[in-house]
Amino acid sequence: MSQSKISWQRIRDSQLFWPLLALALIMLFNLFFTPGFYNIEIKDGHLSGFLVDIFNRGSILMLLAIGMTMVIATGGVDLSVGAVVAISAAVATVLINPALAEKLISSEELVKDVTSTPLWICILAALVAATACGLWNGLLVSRAKIEPMVATLVLMVAGRGIAQLITHGQIITVYYSRYFFIGNGYLLGIPFSFFIVAFVYLAVWLLARRTAFGMFVESVGINARSSYLSGINEKNIKLIVYTLSGFCAGVAGLIYSSNVKSADANNAGLNLELDAILAVVIGGTLMTGGRFSLLASVIGALVIQATTTTMYALGVPAMAASAIKGLVVLIVVLLYSDQTKLVLGKLFEREGARS
Repeated sequence: MSQSKISWQRIRDSQLFWPLLALALIMLFNLFFTPGFYNIEIKDGHLSGFLVDIFNRGSILMLLAIGMTMVIATGGVDLSVGAVVAISAAVATVLINPALAEKLISSEELVKDVTSTPLWICILAALVAATACGLWNGLLVSRAKIEPMVATLVLMVAGRGIAQLITHGQIITVYYSRYFFIGNGYLLGIPFSFFIVAFVYLAVWLLARRTAFGMFVESVGINARSSYLSGINEKNIKLIVYTLSGFCAGVAGLIYSSNVKSADANNAGLNLELDAILAVVIGGTLMTGGRFSLLASVIGALVIQATTTTMYALGVPAMAASAIKGLVVLIVVLLYSDQTKLVLGKLFEREGARS
């Protein structure tokens, strides 16, 4: 076997290659067709530009993709993450402005930079609520033996109703500047949300790659029955990954609500579960479970966000944005097809033979 063929096989088998190729193609398109896309300026003491926006606005999707990767690696799926984002946002904002939710005052009257509850309690309560939602999904899947799509669909449908109950059907607006820092703040000139994503990614990566947990997850995804016979408690593995997915959605809910300075139970996190699944698929994790790459899923999320940012930069109408994003996703998925890999492999071998 030639060295070029061995090299191509290594490239083809890497989960990072294909999402990186997709991201590179989008970046190459912007180099020629989007003026000023690579310009980075310093405004008000922090970095500003389209590239910064991709990481800042994509932080929510990256967090959801991290949790979704672990779930899909077990052969499951979590359709409720968008609703959990809404629940997390609702809990945090209601604790900051409970009177507004209960219609005791109007939003015009509440203009002071205050909170009714200490900020750390607001954050902790939101994360606990979101993690509890993930635990509920995990119990339905692992203990009640309900199909993951059906089990998480329950919370996907009911979750927004729960968020509506928490907010009393109101759009809760917050006026607490310290809370805004979570989604709008900057540290060392870099969006603070980037550091949050980095911390969560590092924590999950250490859990998955520096302990046996990641191997157990892949084993359950490949063959749950064999894993059980090998002594792996597949019920607990599934329970943990769904709980982790809920936690990641809770963090995303905090960033979302602090970014827009409000919580809208109807629209917060709407359809984000589909983007999160797409990000994981672009990252090369099979929907049937098994081998996974957290970094590849994060890059997949950046592919989706870069596509969205590109459309905004080019002034594409909102009604056409979804169709174009769907076309881009289709092209990316085609890159993963065996036929595409075969053609690229032959081209690679041919160029290697010429050289």
